[in-house]
Amino acid sequence: MRRVEQSRLKRVKKNQRKKWIIRSISLAFILLVGVGLYLGSEIWGVFANTKNDIGKSDLREKQVEMESEPFTILLLGTDQRKRSDPIWRADTMILIAVNPKKHTAKVLSIPRDTYTEIANTNGFKSKLNSAAYWGYKKDVGQVENIRKTLENLLHVPIDHYARINFQGFEDIVDALGGVEVDVPFAFHQKAIGGKMVYFEPGPAKLNGSEALAYVRMRKQDPRGDLGRNERQQEVVSKLIDKIASFKGVGKFSDLMKAVGDNFEHSLELDNFPALVSIYTKIPKSNIETLHIETYPETIQGAGAVLIWPEKDRKKIQQALREQLELPPLENGDTDGDSGSGTDDDMSDTDNTDSYDSDKESDGSY
Repeated sequence: MRRVEQSRLKRVKKNQRKKWIIRSISLAFILLVGVGLYLGSEIWGVFANTKNDIGKSDLREKQVEMESEPFTILLLGTDQRKRSDPIWRADTMILIAVNPKKHTAKVLSIPRDTYTEIANTNGFKSKLNSAAYWGYKKDVGQVENIRKTLENLLHVPIDHYARINFQGFEDIVDALGGVEVDVPFAFHQKAIGGKMVYFEPGPAKLNGSEALAYVRMRKQDPRGDLGRNERQQEVVSKLIDKIASFKGVGKFSDLMKAVGDNFEHSLELDNFPALVSIYTKIPKSNIETLHIETYPETIQGAGAVLIWPEKDRKKIQQALREQLELPPLENGDTDGDSGSGTDDDMSDTDNTDSYDSDKESDGSY
């Protein structure tokens, strides 16, 4: 990769980062709404072939009507190279709670290293991003296990999801002609395939492979997951702008191929026009980003994890429930499953988390 000019720009200010957060719903949401809005009806056929019906949430009496009822959608960015790869981790998890009546949305970026009880493991605690592995191992479905784990953590229903993998991210960036970023500090990161990519402070235009390396680096960032989240949000906000002004009709087939080969969702086709309508009616000032203050801890058997303080977790739960027009939780209902302590023993032979959820994949997985 060409090195960036050495002239430094000013660090992005906090208020600018907040704007990124507000605008950066997620790449999957761009695909669901932005592409459908700007590129027209041909995309519906692609979406029809990438549907995975996970049914209604166990916390719902019936499936919600998206046009008129508050709903949630979980956005997942995974480390797969192909949508068909059976074992994967969710490196990015964003929950969006939308109230179409009030034209509001609340967005929660969930750290993958959150220490919590994993669904369908008899009380076993580990990092949140191992939930997909245990869903595969227990034959209950990867997305379904992430959904149940998060519902237990947040006490809100997850109505729908959208998932995109590494290859899809790269292909979409390339189809849109690359993405321009402002690199905050010097670092290096292996791209998928093993090539080392070097970043220098300042403006840079990245191709798909470089952009993926840029948003995946965590260990060299002094702010860890928080710093990585901000870089992800930066890239996504720039992609939103690209799609909003997309005029490359000749590249339309490339973009559709990137979506079709690497994207999965649980939505009905008639949900997509509703999403477009809802999206266009929500002013940016009505999109609120929820923040969870975590603290690091090392847990035997799980490694370096992030703990959610119970007080903050309750605030997040109540904010999401209020957005969804659900009744407040009773005090006993908010008892946490994200806290410090020793991993609970599992009653079957899977009493250790043999899946290394902390390993940074460089393509050799």
